[in-house]
Amino acid sequence: MADAHATDPSQKAAPKQPSGCTAALILSDGTVFWGRGLGATRTTVGEVCFNTSMSGYQEIMTDPSYAGQIITFTFPHIGNTGANQSDLETPTPHALGLVLRADMTEPSNYRSDQHFDAWLKSVSLPGISGVDTRRLTRRIRDGGAPNGVLCHAPDGVFDIPALQRQASAWPGLEGMDLAGEVSCTQSHDWDGGNWAFGDLDTEGYQPAPPSKYSVVAMDFGAKRNILRNLAALGCKVTVVPADTRADDILALNPDGIFLANGPGDPAATGRYAVPEIAKLVDSGKPIFGICLGHQMLSLALGAKTEKMDMGHRGANHPVKDLTTGKVEITSQNHGFVISEGSLPDGVEVTHRSLFDGSIEGLHVTGKPIFSVQHHPESSPGPKDSHYLFQRFMDLMEEAL
Repeated sequence: MADAHATDPSQKAAPKQPSGCTAALILSDGTVFWGRGLGATRTTVGEVCFNTSMSGYQEIMTDPSYAGQIITFTFPHIGNTGANQSDLETPTPHALGLVLRADMTEPSNYRSDQHFDAWLKSVSLPGISGVDTRRLTRRIRDGGAPNGVLCHAPDGVFDIPALQRQASAWPGLEGMDLAGEVSCTQSHDWDGGNWAFGDLDTEGYQPAPPSKYSVVAMDFGAKRNILRNLAALGCKVTVVPADTRADDILALNPDGIFLANGPGDPAATGRYAVPEIAKLVDSGKPIFGICLGHQMLSLALGAKTEKMDMGHRGANHPVKDLTTGKVEITSQNHGFVISEGSLPDGVEVTHRSLFDGSIEGLHVTGKPIFSVQHHPESSPGPKDSHYLFQRFMDLMEEAL
């Protein structure tokens, strides 16, 4: 099922639904991509994006930053390593579904606990295979990320006009506060360390070393692996909900404050979080932000954010550290960006994307505060960006 199976209303003679179709992806403009259903039997609506990563599909599907999005994978072998319980970034996935070119094969990896399709069913995520993902990716790249409906119907019956109306009626990510939906509801401690490889009996996540620093992490959709990296470097991490007041955070007397990744429009989440982050900035405590946390920090400093046409989603994005001149290969997942030229005086751009020149990092002059847009814990380099966690440790050490 390839290009001939995509229906575009601008064409005079659109092809009919091919036989054997059990799933369809319907975009808000009426374009239909037919395919074979996988995962859960259900219908979801959201923004259709693409990710160019060649591995880590389970981490991607469980990254809270993908809330509200249907993910198109450009790599064709999704599912080849199966699924397991160790690679979850959060217990409950917040992505809405996935779009694939090739059918899933049987898993071939010693860490696999179950078939990826079985895992999708267990977490109620639908998918579609047999789609010309290169055509869909070009559509997103050239026209921006569209709203769409993913429908998995084993009987092959689809009400396309109704599904298109559903896609058109979805309001889009701009203006949506999704961080509040994926954040924890109660404060809790995190103390698990990083993964250690060894023989089959000993490899796995290790206990964190004795803590030297106390860090409060504002949870806008934090990935487990970020928390592991903090704990592995000697941080006692207390995770707090996204709407936690600055006074309550400072009452914990942390050595540092971490602003986590997350989904949605930073300006929408900022309506309640930015005033509190501004108070944290004034406290003089070391602050480190990643992804949405980076954007929220910029808003608290007086900058603005804006929606990107297609966003940055993949594990091959080159970013230049302007403070060292080094280029690192980064993992990224964001659809909003700091507006160029909106940063106030006293805030320095430290990193830039070598794809489009957009702002990838900042530092507040004279204060132990910095942030980056990419995900340094994801290890695409594989360790190009791990120095950022150590930089946070160094700032806390200097402040002790």
